[in-house]
Amino acid sequence: MNIYAGNLAYDVTDADLREAFGAFGEVSSASVISDKFSNESKGFGFVEMPNNGQALSAIKALNEKPLKGRNMRVNEAKPREARPPRRNAY
Repeated sequence: MNIYAGNLAYDVTDADLREAFGAFGEVSSASVISDKFSNESKGFGFVEMPNNGQALSAIKALNEKPLKGRNMRVNEAKPREARPPRRNAY
């Protein structure tokens, strides 16, 4: 299951997410999304857990719980919406 973790403190790392969610089961991947120009955290990330039961337990336990001083917002990630193609500004 793909899990969205939002309202993250800006110093939360991929390893921090992996550790927090790993307490509930196997974590396939954990990544904090960062700005492509400044490389600074955007304050949210995604965690992939292969076992849905463990993922649901993690969501229930970690939603609104603090990680590095900020309460995370945790829920099942929604599929990315299709965007219209970008037009060239040139």
